[in-house]
Parts: sequence; C-alpha cells; structure tokens
Amino acid sequence: DAQESRGLGDVYKRQDCCGGNRGIGILWPDDAFRTYCDLLAPEPEELKRKQYQPRGSYKMKRLSTYVAGVAVGLIGTMAQAAEDVTLQLKWVTQAQFAGYYVALDKGFYDEEGLDVTIKPGGPDIAPTQVLAGGGADVAVEWMPAALAAREKGLAMVNIAQPFKSSGMMLTCRKDAGIASTDDFKGKTLGVWFFGNEFPFLSWMSKLDLPTEGGEDGVTVLKQGFNVDPLLQKQAACVSTMTYNEYWQVIDAGLTPDDLIVFKYEDQGVATLEDGLYVLEENLADPAFEDKMVRFVRASMKGWKYAEENVEEAADIVLENDQTGAQTEKHQTRMMGEIAKLTEGSDGRLDEAAFDRSAEITMEGGMITKAPEGAWTHDITDKALQ
Repeated sequence: DAQESRGLGDVYKRQDCCGGNRGIGILWPDDAFRTYCDLLAPEPEELKRKQYQPRGSYKMKRLSTYVAGVAVGLIGTMAQAAEDVTLQLKWVTQAQFAGYYVALDKGFYDEEGLDVTIKPGGPDIAPTQVLAGGGADVAVEWMPAALAAREKGLAMVNIAQPFKSSGMMLTCRKDAGIASTDDFKGKTLGVWFFGNEFPFLSWMSKLDLPTEGGEDGVTVLKQGFNVDPLLQKQAACVSTMTYNEYWQVIDAGLTPDDLIVFKYEDQGVATLEDGLYVLEENLADPAFEDKMVRFVRASMKGWKYAEENVEEAADIVLENDQTGAQTEKHQTRMMGEIAKLTEGSDGRLDEAAFDRSAEITMEGGMITKAPEGAWTHDITDKALQ
C-alpha cells in the first residue's frame, strides 16, 4: 500500500483496505507497517446492536491487541518483513469467504509471517484468468473450471479444499407442478452457465431428460445471477446456493412451504466448490510451497473460528465490504449456512469427491480425459503437522 518513499516514523493518510474508511498508519522499518484501521473512529450505530459483544469493547480489544502485537512483534518485523500473498476470490466480498477475512482480521496470517491481500471477485472476474496473468498467488475456484483450465494448458492445482460439501441446488415452485424430479418434463429450468451448467447437464443425463425442450425434456433458461425467473414465473425452477439465492427467494415473499429444493449433493451430481488453487509451476519453488503451507494453515484456522463464531465472522465480512451492499441479516444467515458446508473439513481434499467431480465434468463435455496432477495433499499434510 505504501508506494512512494517515506521516512521511518512518518505519519500518513491511507485508504483502509478493510472498509473503505480513512486510517492513520505509521511506516516501520523494511516498509512493514501497521494501521489503526479506524479503531478510534466513532462507533457506527448499526454495530452497537451486536449481541456477541459490545462493539466498543470489540474495538478496544482490537486496539489493545494491536498495541501488544506491535510491542512484541516489532523486533521480528525489523528482522524480516512479512511475505506477500495475494488471494483472488471467486465472487464478491461475502460470508462465502469469511474464513479468509477472519484469518486476516484475527492476525492468523500475521502469525505465519504473511501479508495477505484479498481481491474480491465479481461477474466480470475469472479467477483462472487472474491466476494465469500473475494477478494472484492463489485463487478460490470451483473444480470444473479448474479442470477445464488445466486441460487447456493452465496447470492449476488444488492445494486445499475448505468446502467439504456443495451448496448448489435447484429451487422450484410447488405451484408450477413440481413435487419430484419426475415433474421436470416439459418444464423450464433456470441454469447458471460459465461452467456452472455442467453438473446440471450431468444430472439431466442421469434422469434421461433431453435439454433441448419439448414435452419429454426440459427447456434450459440461461439464468443471470438473480432469482427473477422464479419470482416472475418464467421458470419452474432456478439455480440457487443454499447460502445465498435461496434466501433471496424467501426475502422476496415466498415461503419454504411454497418451495421444493433439490440439492446437488443429494442427487449425486455435486462437484467440489471453493477450493484453493495455485499454478503447478509455482509449487516447484520450495519457498512458494512453504508460503502456501503457512497460508493454508492460517486460512483453515480462520474457517474453524468462523464456524464457531458465526455472528462475529459475519461482522468481519461486513467490515471488509467496500461496496456497502451487504446487510447484517443476510451475511449472518449466510455464514450459518456456509458453516454447514465447511464443517468437518480440515482442508484436505477428499479423493472420492475429486473423482466424482472429474467424472461429472467429463460427462458435461468440459474436459475430454481424466485429469492427472490436478490436486496435491503435500500442502495440507504439512499444514496439519
């Protein structure tokens, strides 16, 4: 963040990377610095109502921790600056990525000697392309997209799998005549594309349902990243995540009794989601490998903390949302659902889940052969020691 040359002890204004507010920073030796991140700023009204602990005490706790950390860690900082790591997220700042923001906020990355930058994603950002262009060291991606990129020449490797289960499902209206998968015939189903369609196509293949329309098949509606087709009755079902779009449907006025959901996990067509990927060539560097071991260890510590402290984790996500688009209600609810998907994971990829993901990706035509070298346990094994 400190681009221009400044002297030791200079005080300067900087943009706070965690919340879009202004903070005061002090430049330390070797260009390693700490920021107050508005710890002394006025207390926002919407944060005074937190039940897990008063916002003021949270603020002072962070300030006390900061001061103590500076006193204890300054000597180490002088000796060696933290190593930079850039993480590219698959989507915008939300509780889907809470573990990384928690690890950053709680100092877990600092403890591992890492200076981590988290880059939010969005509809126009492809993590695979960011990784290929050198814009990130590690990226959060879904397995089918990573396998497709690998077959095309971008050798992405899964080094950790924080998400044990998939959150993908079809949410359908009962008043559209949907009670089971037998009722899909002749219906319009909303599907996300850009690689998200392949588990769906594999599912339809298993059900022996053509996807070109007609009375004996289904009509596929290319769905945007919203639930409007379901609300406006343009589709009988739409793609949703358990932690996000499903609740958009509920917030729009429909009730759980109005709906029936089909989870991809239950249908046996789920693929691995939100894994951590790096470039294979980088893993050949022992220094990079060691850095990733420390990154994964700190990240999984962040995920476990988030699982156990849902409200606080949601609050940390909100502090890092520079758009101001997220709400406390939605993020707290999302974090509760995300915790169900990461529960039981120590970051180590399950080989059976990988084989299933690869098979589904091949069935969908996204890759033409079984992938080799697409994952490694080396990083998680060392991180768990």
